[in-house]
Amino acid sequence: MKIIVCVSCVPDTTTKPTFIENNTKLNEQGVQFIVNPYDEYSLARAVALRDATPGSKITVITVGEANTEQNIRKALAVGADEAIRINAKPINAQYVAKQIAHVVKEIGFDIIFTGKESTDYNGGITGNLIAAELDIPYTHSVTSLEVSGTEAKMEREIEGGKEVVRASLPMVLGSQKGIAEPIIPNMMGIAKARTKPLTVREPIPVETPTQLIIHELPKPKGAGKFFKADGNVQEAVNQLIEALSKEAKTI
Repeated sequence: MKIIVCVSCVPDTTTKPTFIENNTKLNEQGVQFIVNPYDEYSLARAVALRDATPGSKITVITVGEANTEQNIRKALAVGADEAIRINAKPINAQYVAKQIAHVVKEIGFDIIFTGKESTDYNGGITGNLIAAELDIPYTHSVTSLEVSGTEAKMEREIEGGKEVVRASLPMVLGSQKGIAEPIIPNMMGIAKARTKPLTVREPIPVETPTQLIIHELPKPKGAGKFFKADGNVQEAVNQLIEALSKEAKTI
């Protein structure tokens, strides 16, 4: 089985972002980039699937510049067999999807893992777009996966419950927490990762219909209001109700 795991490199979730060039670009100075947490779930499940299916191979693919290679090596240390880096800035989801689809068409695949979303832009559409480019099924927010022959049985969370979905391979799925526990690479894995193949490919020309205009940070939170009872609870409750009815909509 040929397993593809799509990996994106995102700012550490504790990063306090700032922007440059008239707020059109993230200021990467001092920012630590990590493997997208949802992609770590994908990779862990892919490793388990590969180990349970003799003759299988995992290829990690990322769209990113040279500074992403440290995180790609981490994916190799976790258990991927090889990696491909498409040498381009990940401009947007459509651009990334077209680049990945072009490569996987050439190398072949049975199942493509993505995270359900990335923790930087939280768009959650790259997996959909890859599937659309390849004209194959896609299932989002997968928490459980079983593969038997050429059929996959998946469980996904929906509002108020869970849903069981079946699809034929080849397919794309978006993983989320629950599908597997992330793997922490050990020293042997780190050592092996140095010798595993990491191929760099140049991107294909892609026209995208969207353009980033500006980044804006959320407005600072306003100061909280406190209503002291001071022996008169009812008066404090009345003040609170009045504030909620007149001011809460603007907070």
